[in-house]
Order: sequence, then structure tokens, then C-alpha cells
Amino acid sequence: MPRVAPPPRSPRSSVRDRPSRWALLLRRQRRRLRPALWGLAGFVIVLAALSLAHGVGHDSIAGWRERLGRTMGMPVRAIVIEGRGNTPEPMLRAALGVTRGEPILGFSVAAAQRRIESLSWVEHATVERRLPDTIVVSLQERRPFAVWQHDGKFVLIDRNGQTVADQDLAAFGTLPLVVGVGAPEHAAELLDALRKQPALQSRVVAAIRVGQRRWNLQLASGTNVLLPEGATAQAIAKLAELQASHQLLDRPLAVVDLRLPDRLVIRPREAKATDPHGDAAPPGSGDRRQQT
Repeated sequence: MPRVAPPPRSPRSSVRDRPSRWALLLRRQRRRLRPALWGLAGFVIVLAALSLAHGVGHDSIAGWRERLGRTMGMPVRAIVIEGRGNTPEPMLRAALGVTRGEPILGFSVAAAQRRIESLSWVEHATVERRLPDTIVVSLQERRPFAVWQHDGKFVLIDRNGQTVADQDLAAFGTLPLVVGVGAPEHAAELLDALRKQPALQSRVVAAIRVGQRRWNLQLASGTNVLLPEGATAQAIAKLAELQASHQLLDRPLAVVDLRLPDRLVIRPREAKATDPHGDAAPPGSGDRRQQT
């Protein structure tokens, strides 16, 4: 019988034409990388749109964000405020500049933070946009430290001398009162020294800044204590010691002068007695100086 020749091999079945192992691996990786490539392309498009909006101005950016927020259907549904104690809420919400129902991408977080930090009660603030629908405002408020009287007005100040409020101060009536030009900037040193001497602090009704250089203390008894320049804490400690050892402040004194480092000067109050003939007695009063 004649031999039947085998069919010719297909060109694709040859060893040379078979895809290599690297080619097969590349095909598989292409299929896996295709979604990532599409995502990268979308990111590039969005970045280009942002760059274009930035090039045409801030108003266009805000409008673009608002249109994008509406298109994506992401309105503000919750506004969370943390750390608010004394900042008026209506004033805070007005500074935030966005309300429920408005697009969450339609406002500038940085601009809102700057407006909030311009409020007198606010020392520091952060504004966060938590997608899809929540805005979180965190406040660090200034702490009331003293009441400052100047030009017949009363102002609430913090420890750094910054004005906190000038209205509705009745709730802060127990805070120390400082008076005069320059008092806010230097109140912390004086009040810290007084807090270390509670028996003396309880007698003080006001601290008066004199010549923007030193302090006078006005006591509830009517005595005025003159403190030296540049040695406030030391003079207060010395006065507390004199009170503990000699009950100095329990005496009817008009002035206790501590401005001289080596001596104490006291001035008694003038007696309001009358002589037997009905005439007022002359004031008997010179300064009494004691070496210290």
C-alpha cells in the first residue's frame, strides 16, 4: 500500500512561532493594568481641569467646585462643631460660610478657617471636609484671664493680653481687674505672683499700671501698695511676709511704698477727729519709714 504523507504543519504550530513565556506574561499584565491606566487617565483629566480653573482665578475655582459638588450629588448633611464654649454660635456659622444642603465641595476650607480664626474668642481652628457629607470644625478658644479697664471701658483679655470680648462680661466678674495703658501685656507676671500669695491676693481689688513701668495694688481696705519697677514678684513676696509676721495690712494705712529696695515707707490714713472747740484737727501725718 502506498504511504500517506502526514499533513503539513501549520506555521503557528512551529516552535519558532509559539509565544514566548515573557510575551504571555506581558499579555496577562496588560489585562491587569488596564483599569489602573484608565484611573490614571481620569486623574490626569481632573488635574488638568483644576490647573485650568486655577489659571482663571479664585472665583472660577469656587464655581467649578460648586458645579462639581452638585453634579456628584454631595450636599452637606451634617456640620459638627467641637471645642466651642464661649464663641457665639451664629457668629461661628457665619464665618464658616456653608450650611446644610449646599455642595460640600462648594467652599474653601482654608478661607473658612481664616475667617473663623479672626473671631476674637478663637485662638486656633481647623476645618475638615469629610466626604461624602460632613464638615467638622474644631476650635481652641482663648481662656479668659483678667478684665482690663481702660478709658472707662471694660474688656476681657487672655493671658497674652489679647482682647477676647468687650460685651456680656457679667459672667467673668470674679476675674482680676487690671487698669491702665500697658496693663494687658504685663498682667500675667503680676497675677502669677499674687496667686502664690493667696492671703494677699484676696485683699486686692485692682492692679493699676503706672507709667507703663510698674504696678500699684488697690486693696479692699483702701490701702494703696506701690510696687517697684522690675521687681514685682519679689516685692509681693516681701509684702506677704510682712503681713504674716506683723499684720501690716490690718492697720489703717493709706500707702505702703515698696519702691525702695532697702526700706519700707508707710503712710497712715488721716484721722477725721475734731477738737473740743469743733474745729477739725490738723492732719497728723508724716511718712513713717522703717529700715528693712
